[in-house]
Amino acid sequence: MSPSRLGKRLSRAFKVTWREQPNRYDIEALHDNVRRVGVVIRVRWALVFVLFVYSILGALIYMQTIPVADLARLMLVPAIALALVLAYNTFYQLTYRRFANVALFNHAQLLLDTLVVTILVYYSGGIESWFWAMYPLFVLEAAFILPRKLDAWLIAIACAAMLGFVTAAEYFGLLPHAEIPFSSTQTYSNATYVSVRYLWQVAVIFGTASVATLLVSDTARASSATAITDTVTGLYSRAYYRQILPTEIGRARRDQRALHLVFVDLDRFTEYNERFGIEAGDKLLAKVGVVVAESLGSTDARAASTNVAARIGGEEFAIILTEAVGTGAEPRRQDALALAEALCASICRTTVNEAGVTASIGVASLPEDGISSQELTAAADEGLLVAVEAGGNRVGTSAPSPSDTDGEEPSSRVGAPAPRGA
Repeated sequence: MSPSRLGKRLSRAFKVTWREQPNRYDIEALHDNVRRVGVVIRVRWALVFVLFVYSILGALIYMQTIPVADLARLMLVPAIALALVLAYNTFYQLTYRRFANVALFNHAQLLLDTLVVTILVYYSGGIESWFWAMYPLFVLEAAFILPRKLDAWLIAIACAAMLGFVTAAEYFGLLPHAEIPFSSTQTYSNATYVSVRYLWQVAVIFGTASVATLLVSDTARASSATAITDTVTGLYSRAYYRQILPTEIGRARRDQRALHLVFVDLDRFTEYNERFGIEAGDKLLAKVGVVVAESLGSTDARAASTNVAARIGGEEFAIILTEAVGTGAEPRRQDALALAEALCASICRTTVNEAGVTASIGVASLPEDGISSQELTAAADEGLLVAVEAGGNRVGTSAPSPSDTDGEEPSSRVGAPAPRGA
């Protein structure tokens, strides 16, 4: 893999918006991430306020029964931890819009929160601490603000691992037990108590993750039910495409049939918008949507057999080819490449205001290029990148076989690469 392609893939992994010229969907994703980061910060301020009030009231109660010097020693580390949270949350509050394009920004914040809570857990009695109950709050927070269902489980695993480290370190004497008033001095070293208490704590953390991810999934399904169709092109929406792709891949693998993923990206569409305006750009997108649907044998892609055509970005389209167009037979790789070539040529002839654009197309095949939605997406994306780097207006694949290309380069030209104007 060339350095430029590796850099591109890393950018896509770690950045919300990785294009030099973001399209409208990229901008929406960036704004959504800014919103999520803001939610994390506001939730943290609420937790800090609750902890501050709890600390003041708890100190007033403890002062009635224990010496002030002992209370000060007991409160020193929690006070430092609280001050640390205040410091880094203030920093985030002032700078989070600047770092909101970092895809893992919220993950890092939540992991830092769990680390601070782990310190509080240790210095407030370890396995006997009440502060462990904050871990499920972070799991709930992760389920509602992080983009993937898996993220909540990763935060839950991190919480359980940190709590387990404190518990095991105390039990094996790697860390001295931090005494707190009115607690037994021996329970932390009792194997039965430690095991049962820790298992209960982990059960609560993972139970929270289960409930949270189920609630979020149900909410997401309800909200996406009304967003099956893209309003501009009439093709399926990105939300529907993301739901159906794993399903179609699973069906193809179960039936041992081929499946092909085709990515289409309009070349220099931003320049077209700047020249003719967004309204003309939407009209061109609508015409391209018709062209994509017709490539599957229908003017309505949603009625085109079992194949799926969707608009997945501002000027980006995807086709899930599950059967050969016209025959319904199992699609060969040559069928997918031929469809892509024909589609590339048709888009090149599509105009609004007597002007149009060209298209770069990437093709990936199951099982040659991958057996999961992630692998096929990466392969089709890589093929698209091959076509773009070769000048656009062509079809590219990530790792073509000799029979596909007859010894030629891994992309094929379909006319002039430059966009066309009036």
